[in-house]
Amino acid sequence: MNDAQTLDSFDLKLLDALQRDGRLTNAQLGEIVHLSASQVSRRVQRLIDTGYIARFQAVLNRQKLGLGLTAYCLVTLKIHGGDSMLAFHARVRALPEVVECQSLTGEADYLLKVAVTDLKRFADFMSEHLMKAPEVANIRSSIVLESIKESNAYPVSPEPGGSAR
Repeated sequence: MNDAQTLDSFDLKLLDALQRDGRLTNAQLGEIVHLSASQVSRRVQRLIDTGYIARFQAVLNRQKLGLGLTAYCLVTLKIHGGDSMLAFHARVRALPEVVECQSLTGEADYLLKVAVTDLKRFADFMSEHLMKAPEVANIRSSIVLESIKESNAYPVSPEPGGSAR
């Protein structure tokens, strides 16, 4: 299988099942997709080798870890490109509170998802790390009041109307 080749329905069902529960055994996956455990093992290894599966990871409960506040920060840089952008990338990668950073089109340059214990810690994070950053021109932040949907699962479906490639 190469990247140009379309995944078949077995592959899509495997990807869907694994992204929902990465601890499923090959036998359990086989029951879901109607293949033998050895066929599942070969297919999963091929999906890993070809990069469809990037890694296996536990999804932690942030509330249990005491990370009760999530915020989104829209960041605009003073200079777009060169050392300023690289400095910001390095800064963000070094901050464990930043759990996601996306480069954007539109008014802001970046969207950061920040997870901290409480409002005081968020204020400290903003003043210590973002507001003092020499490459940052503007920051707008919003605090999450309620999480309606959180998922790392991508829509993969062999069904008509589903996404698959």
